[in-house]
Amino acid sequence: MIYDPFQQKAIDYLEDGYSVIVAAPTGAGKTVIAEHIIRDCLAKGQGVIYTAPIKALSNQKFRDFQREYKDAIGILTGDVSINAEAPVLIMTTEIFRNKVLEKRDDMKRYSWIIFDEIHYLDDYQRGSVWEESLIFLPAHMKMLGLSATIPNIKQLRDWIERVHKVPINIVREEKRPVPLHFFYQCRGKIVEDIAEIKKVPQPLKINRPESLIKHIWKNNRLPCIYFAFGRRRCEYLAREMRNFDFLGPDEKSEIRKHFNSLCEKFNLAGEKSAEILRPLVERGIAYHHAGMLPTLKEVVERLFTSRLIKVIFTTETFALGINMPARTVAFDELRKFYGRSHKNLKTRDFYQMAGRSGRRGIDKEGFVYSRINPRFISFEELKRIVYGEPERVYSQFNTSYATILNLYLTYGEKLYDIYLLSFHYFQQKPFIRKRAQDLFRAKVKILKKLGYIGDGLSEKGFFASKIYGYELSLGELYKQDILERLSEIELGILCAALVFEPRKASRKPRLSLHVRKLKQITDRVVKKIRGMENGFQIRPLSKEYFFHLAPCIEAWMRNESFDKLFRYSDADEGEIIRYFRMTIQILREITETPVAQKVKEKAKNAIRLINRDIIDAEKQLRL
Repeated sequence: MIYDPFQQKAIDYLEDGYSVIVAAPTGAGKTVIAEHIIRDCLAKGQGVIYTAPIKALSNQKFRDFQREYKDAIGILTGDVSINAEAPVLIMTTEIFRNKVLEKRDDMKRYSWIIFDEIHYLDDYQRGSVWEESLIFLPAHMKMLGLSATIPNIKQLRDWIERVHKVPINIVREEKRPVPLHFFYQCRGKIVEDIAEIKKVPQPLKINRPESLIKHIWKNNRLPCIYFAFGRRRCEYLAREMRNFDFLGPDEKSEIRKHFNSLCEKFNLAGEKSAEILRPLVERGIAYHHAGMLPTLKEVVERLFTSRLIKVIFTTETFALGINMPARTVAFDELRKFYGRSHKNLKTRDFYQMAGRSGRRGIDKEGFVYSRINPRFISFEELKRIVYGEPERVYSQFNTSYATILNLYLTYGEKLYDIYLLSFHYFQQKPFIRKRAQDLFRAKVKILKKLGYIGDGLSEKGFFASKIYGYELSLGELYKQDILERLSEIELGILCAALVFEPRKASRKPRLSLHVRKLKQITDRVVKKIRGMENGFQIRPLSKEYFFHLAPCIEAWMRNESFDKLFRYSDADEGEIIRYFRMTIQILREITETPVAQKVKEKAKNAIRLINRDIIDAEKQLRL
């Protein structure tokens, strides 16, 4: 195989035994380097772990690698465990972090770890997991980090070298093999030069998405991935395109057969949501977002890779590592929700999505269209997004209670020194470091005050050390014997309430008496914990329980069919499935704790009652 110069340089370093971080644009071909490690490790009888930031990417990598390496590939996520003893094991970063903290001996057989999308280290909600994974990386493991273009890649390398006292090489690639060509739709006019936006007269015409798609089609720039930052918006836009028909007679016949075959394969034949999508699919149009049935999303993905879908309206998760390139990418707007509020896109995120345009080996260039409304985004901000330097990666280090408990088990009172190893400490000024250290110490104080830490870990401490992210409230319920008194259905309801995050307009259902009593108990427990956290100025606060899905999951556990659940909830299909699968993950974690055997049996029974039919994530991966 002939490699690009940056790919060959990285492979040469790897073969010389160095850990490597590769920073290159989306679509440059970073995965080829990971595949070299996999082939090399299999040839030498060594193990390799591949981590990904989201389950969808983990699942796709499992399918891609399994096609080539068959039984050598396994996957381990919170809701899936297939071939978990395989020499090549794909997992989410959370699972890897948990393993290096709790079960380091399990890592001995693995020589390499591949961190895909390593720049996720600066994600507000989950970045700490990546940082902890890097801090506690076993000394015998080499590392390949794959990253988008980031300016401070050398700083990241220097930090890892300082922690592990081993040299790490950097490989940078600035150019894409397929160059990008930018266009802008403003007041109904499409311009190529960004400076021309200022010259577009006001008012001209309404900025219609249909006219943009028509322009892309007439200029022979399909297929197109159209990014819209809202589930309903994706569906609305797709329906607005129903007067278009991008397929000729032969393609129309082919996509109809392919769609029918996939619907049969994934048990979607006659499914309402699939039938709603059908008339669009038969015109070469689709939508894709997290609110859809996971199986229907996979059908759409497979249709898109077959090149029969010409325009797909999707949220940004379609851009994150999932190998779905197109000739053109279009942006509905250049603002999205960033955890707490809507903000203009980061340059790095813009290029993560824009980089899906231009198919290597097919297109000479990729086309990127941005819809611009000067009332909502300034010209300076537009230039910053498109032509600015990608943002630096900053640490989001905020260790969970469960991580602290596992560290205390190993290091005792010396655990405070762990912060000195963090990227946060490496990057920040003294007064910010002190604030972070105070937060770390405050969490330890709470754990001691609540009896999780005494002379070592208490029984409650051992329990909470297995429950990442939800440790304190479940720990208190465990200590008060609440878990023992719950039925298996109530245990499922409790865990669903723990993972559920309501949207602003989420409808609150009428709760049965036994659920109202359970809510009163959890409200009391969380209020006590949050009161302590507020006293110590700890942020974010421990999560509340939201019982919006209680009637829904109870009906499901009583064997009601999936299509009947929507009388109990206004959540999307994909939301319900995702939260049910997250519920299973918490129940599985409970079975790993020192609870009484009867609680473990209840948790296992609850898993069995929930993990059936469309909820069963493993079943989907085996198809």
